[in-house]
Amino acid sequence: MSLKKSTLLILIILLIDQISKIYIKTNFMLHESVEVFSWFKIYFIENDGMAWGTKISDFLTFMSERTAKKCLTLFRVVAIFGIGYWLYRSVKNRGSKILIIAIALIFAGALGNIIDSVFYGVLFGESMGEVAEFLPETGGYDTLLHGKVVDMLYFPFYKGYLPEWVPVYGGQFFTFFEPVFNIADMAISTGFLMLIVFNKQAFAKND
Repeated sequence: MSLKKSTLLILIILLIDQISKIYIKTNFMLHESVEVFSWFKIYFIENDGMAWGTKISDFLTFMSERTAKKCLTLFRVVAIFGIGYWLYRSVKNRGSKILIIAIALIFAGALGNIIDSVFYGVLFGESMGEVAEFLPETGGYDTLLHGKVVDMLYFPFYKGYLPEWVPVYGGQFFTFFEPVFNIADMAISTGFLMLIVFNKQAFAKND
């Protein structure tokens, strides 16, 4: 797979990801939802940059929230250059098509969420209790590197109390699938899944 084709794939995913996020950000208030099907909702939440709606404070408990956020954003900016170099070398060395597609998906997803983390704080107004304005006259809701990632895809396939016989969680209220995510998260997860499932084909050596 050529560099031109992999770049086109990245641009398509990035475009879909950012269009969906900007639409949600400028049309929904935080925590507003729309039911598409009983098992699928558009549900607007924001997070500090962890995948699948995870809170950064759940992992970097030894840092303040803002310091942890900035460190995570800077780490991801550095990481994206590493992923980009990995993609470039894989194309140049004629790596397998599966490998190049997988890396391109991971790169596109990571870049999509980085854009939110780096720029959304200065580009958009607050979403709590109101629909955010793009480039508000009073300034954005935060500073550079402190933007929040927009998530909106929610698939609550099952909600209810688990049977008492279920170990540990029996009798508790349970939702499957709980995380709220975005297109970028899907791209990253798909890329990693491809590398795991098609590991031998992805890393096959060319003769």
